[in-house]
Formats: sequence, structure tokens, C-alpha cells
Amino acid sequence: MKLFLDTSVLLAAAGSSKGASRFVVEQAETKGWLLLTAPYCIEEALRNARKIGPKAPATLSRTIIPKLELVSTELAFDKALVFPKAKDRPVLLSALGAEADCLLTLDETDFQKVIGAHVYGMEVSTPGSFLIAQRNAGRI
Repeated sequence: MKLFLDTSVLLAAAGSSKGASRFVVEQAETKGWLLLTAPYCIEEALRNARKIGPKAPATLSRTIIPKLELVSTELAFDKALVFPKAKDRPVLLSALGAEADCLLTLDETDFQKVIGAHVYGMEVSTPGSFLIAQRNAGRI
């Protein structure tokens, strides 16, 4: 399963060793989840990691980023897509372009409340909701 991690998930994983975001990163290999992100998300996370806590930049660089596969930052899409937040458009387009099964984000206001739980067959979920669904399906 391909999971695209947006900036908010990268920052949460770097900032807390006990949250759902970190659990997804730590369990990805054993669960068969391929973690994807775009350089756009990495750059934004690196810029903001210090705001999360003093250890977050090092955790992001040494623990989180090495477990990710980088995909190209997409700026265009061949299907109709209306999405008002310009700064989040590259995230959504990159996840769709990478053919991710799920876009994991903590930004429910800009993603799920605008586009819903699915867009062109790709699920949009928080890490916590994703893990609950996986547990309910007997996958974890």
C-alpha cells in the first residue's frame, strides 16, 4: 500500500514518538506500507521543524526522511480538480501523480472538509483514522 505523507504528518512524526504519525513511519516496513512524499513537503517540514521542538529537526533528518521515497512534486493534473488552497495543491497533485492509495494529513480543514474522504480513488485520512481502519480490517 502506498501512503503519501504530507508536511503535517512529517512534522508530527518528528515531534512525538508516541503519536499515530510516528507509528505509521515506524511500522511501515513490517506492514508493507511504502511511504511517499514530495520534495515540497520535505522542504516545508525542514523549514518548520524547529517550531515543533528542539529535537524535531534531527529526528526528521535522521529517523523520518530516510524511510521515505521521494516522488516528483506535481503541479499539473490531467483531470478536473478544484482545490482552493494554493499551498496544498502540490501536495494533493503529487499524491495523485504518485498513484498513492492514501494521502495522510493532519490538515483536515484544507483537505478532508474540502475534498472529502476520497479523490479520484485515493483515500484522504488522518494517520489515526487510517490506523483505526487498518485495525478494523484486521491488518494490524
